[in-house]
Amino acid sequence: MSTTGIHHVSAVAGDPRENLRFYTEVLGLRLVKRTVNFDDTTTYHLYYGDETGSPGTALTFFPFEGTRAGRPGRGQAVATAFAVPAGSLDYWEDRLGESEATVHERRTRFDAAVLPFEDPDGQPLELVAADGDDSPIEPWTGGPVPAEYGIRGFFGVTLHSAEPDATANVLDVLGFQRVGSESEPDDGAERVRYAAAGDHATVVDVLHRGPPRGRPGVGTVHHVAFRAADEEEQLAWRDRLSDAGQFVTPQKDRQYFRSIYFREPGGILFEIATDGPGFDVDESVDELGSELRLPSWLEDDRERIESALPSLDGAVDDSTDAKATAADGGTGE
Repeated sequence: MSTTGIHHVSAVAGDPRENLRFYTEVLGLRLVKRTVNFDDTTTYHLYYGDETGSPGTALTFFPFEGTRAGRPGRGQAVATAFAVPAGSLDYWEDRLGESEATVHERRTRFDAAVLPFEDPDGQPLELVAADGDDSPIEPWTGGPVPAEYGIRGFFGVTLHSAEPDATANVLDVLGFQRVGSESEPDDGAERVRYAAAGDHATVVDVLHRGPPRGRPGVGTVHHVAFRAADEEEQLAWRDRLSDAGQFVTPQKDRQYFRSIYFREPGGILFEIATDGPGFDVDESVDELGSELRLPSWLEDDRERIESALPSLDGAVDDSTDAKATAADGGTGE
């Protein structure tokens, strides 16, 4: 058994309106689902990705307004990397520089050009210039970013593990293979790369680095989910991980996929998520993300839930002129 890579990444945000604006209007991702945190229905769960939010493209957020800022660090996933076409980083550097993102200097990592930046909440993100011919993911073309520059799902994630060797053992159980290592240019920490045998969203980098320890909160990753083809495979993963010494939760129904969770020895919360049923189970593809969707067991509480959630109206300018301006890099030229 081997996972084919990353299914989704879930993170914590602050203002949901600003989160929606940045990820759709600046990064050009599609809002494929607006629902709620099933464990806290006063909080949205917003999903962004390609046209359908296919596995390996979905970055999701719990926007907890008023929650303190977190600190990415030891015991957390500390960067989420998107794949973008080779030669597109000039466009992205200009585009992000005109937004509220914090943009850092480019670097070369494992022979690939990387543009690190942070979203307005301080969430660490990266754009990795990759050969688009190697990915089956097409960018979302209904947003403001031209297709020739558009994000093509995840490239991978970086884990700052408290026990990197133990984390490596878990990745080995999941079917990842070590493919190389190099030193970080800022502090010399070792970065070890592991890859799954899929065709996109396959890279996990593990940092061998000391403090500071991460602090959960706004601007940090909550968990990283890996792919299972279906429920049968997921339950086989549960048995295999349990046999390997991991405490794994029972299966949970997340409406758009089924999930099991475990916290690996390095402190990072992992999930195994099924590829289906997918985000079009309760909306057509054309209407994805257009309305608040609730699972059947919460429908009776819809009025109460909607009244407790902040409005997202007006967070995104859907006008043709605004999209055309953004597609020109935000300059109007």
